[in-house]
Amino acid sequence: MLKELLHTGIGAAVILKQKVEDEMKRLEDEGKIKTTDAKSFLESIETKGKEEEQRIKEQLKSTLKEVIDELGLATKEDLAKLKEDLK
Repeated sequence: MLKELLHTGIGAAVILKQKVEDEMKRLEDEGKIKTTDAKSFLESIETKGKEEEQRIKEQLKSTLKEVIDELGLATKEDLAKLKEDLK
């Protein structure tokens, strides 16, 4: 389920990006916006997208750690320590 949700979000982002780029190109062709303004706007959107992606990754990582702790699952570190203790 998580995988499908992630794929849906990525797909939506790609479609939205293409639509924004198409609209900016149309406005540029009609002379309603300067090329530099269009590029600046697209770069701004890309930067915000990357920042949001990083924020979501950190939030997901934190949530997964909480779930692992709540379920009492062993982590790689736990297993490594156990291996070391058994030597």
